Amino acid sequence: MFSENKKSKTNLEITSSQNLIAQGTTMVGDLESEGDFRIDGNVEGSIKTPGKIVVGKTGFVKGNITGTDAYFEGKFSGTLSLSGTLTLKGTAHIEGDVTLGKLAVEPGATFNVNCAMKGATKDIQNSEREKTTKQKA
Repeated sequence: MFSENKKSKTNLEITSSQNLIAQGTTMVGDLESEGDFRIDGNVEGSIKTPGKIVVGKTGFVKGNITGTDAYFEGKFSGTLSLSGTLTLKGTAHIEGDVTLGKLAVEPGATFNVNCAMKGATKDIQNSEREKTTKQKA
């Protein structure tokens, strides 16, 4: 009975790991984690995670971000590479180079970037092939 509780507690700790950079904190350097990030302070450097990155209203990141999904209310300047979705709230301010899977933008967000969407080229090419095949038939 007691050993089962220890196992479930350990699994819970692993799945709920989140790294927090609090408001008023400044970090300079590269950060890498298996867990998610929440940034309400300032980070100058690279952030790498297979998880989600959240930048709050008071958060600012200058550098490179590599991850799955990102949710921005604050500011970012640099290179952003995501395999999933980039969500920008109305207070977000993003500048630099962005590569992502999907994009969601609220009115009021600033999005001054060079942007490439992964998979979009393949989808367009497949659609063109289907049209050509149907026209020939």
